[in-house]
Amino acid sequence: MKIKTFTQSLKIFHVKQELEALDEQVNQFLAAGPRRLISASDATTAGEGDTIGIIRVIAYDE
Repeated sequence: MKIKTFTQSLKIFHVKQELEALDEQVNQFLAAGPRRLISASDATTAGEGDTIGIIRVIAYDE
């Protein structure tokens, strides 16, 4: 099993585009060849009470 992380900062009024960009990064990685996806999870990062970023973690087998 291997782990890959993807991160994306989130800016007010741009979240939809930033989440789409994160999805595109992950989809390209998955299309490139992991044999089996085991799990995917998201976590947010915060600063001064606001959500400022997202971390997506992918567990997979090659």
